[in-house]
Amino acid sequence: QYLKELEAFVPDIAGVCRLAIDNALEDKDFLRLDAASFKASPSDSIDYAVMENTKAAAVIPLEAGWNDVGAWSSLWEVSEQDSDGNVILGDVLTEKVHNSYLRAEYRLLTAIGVENLTIVETADAVLVAHKDHVQDVKQIVARLKSSERSEANLHRKVYRPWGNYESIDAESRFQVKHITVNPGGSLSLQMHYHRSEHWVVVKGTARITRGDETFILTENQSTYIPLGVKHRLENPGRLPLEIIEVQSGGYLGEDDIVRYEDVYGREGLE
Repeated sequence: QYLKELEAFVPDIAGVCRLAIDNALEDKDFLRLDAASFKASPSDSIDYAVMENTKAAAVIPLEAGWNDVGAWSSLWEVSEQDSDGNVILGDVLTEKVHNSYLRAEYRLLTAIGVENLTIVETADAVLVAHKDHVQDVKQIVARLKSSERSEANLHRKVYRPWGNYESIDAESRFQVKHITVNPGGSLSLQMHYHRSEHWVVVKGTARITRGDETFILTENQSTYIPLGVKHRLENPGRLPLEIIEVQSGGYLGEDDIVRYEDVYGREGLE
């Protein structure tokens, strides 16, 4: 019945959702919806688009202390507060701080003489907002997107089907990444037009394809991938493989990739 109502009131949303499923890819235990189709969906909430219009719904009273925790201020409300009314998570030091939500995930966070604030520190960015205005974070996100900043789409730690990578440092002509490849995982056979790469194995065993060569590297061993050479990184072992990758070149964007083979059936970014 819900799908019928969705079709009746917001056929645009129903249509793009169907396309996202029809064009989805199976990735081991995951079904990855087609991103391009899903992004085309209007941003209306289901409450507004369907529930406020349907005649096929019933409403009954419920007293359950419900909070959908839809904002940082909601987390402050439902979390345990100290004697100053603060919710403190992570490595946080405060002095004369009241009724605030303070969360540190990556670095030491300190606050002095403030109240009614939400302060959230992550590896990607730091948010400081009055509790009454945390919903306005979507305006900041919109500005990040309009200015095409990478923070709008990528975290410092990015997960892929084969594992993950974390950006450690970057400047205009170099970037350093910590790459973790799951046991049995394999990056695509690929090539870059604008950058070369140095790989140092810090944990586990790596199988490297570089041009016509295939060889094994273990801890404290390294290799160099010249610009324009086909290459692949695999983990043939039973333990996670960790490497430090140093990229250098005139352009270091994630879209500088030509993929020749990929066991996950992906196209585009690595």
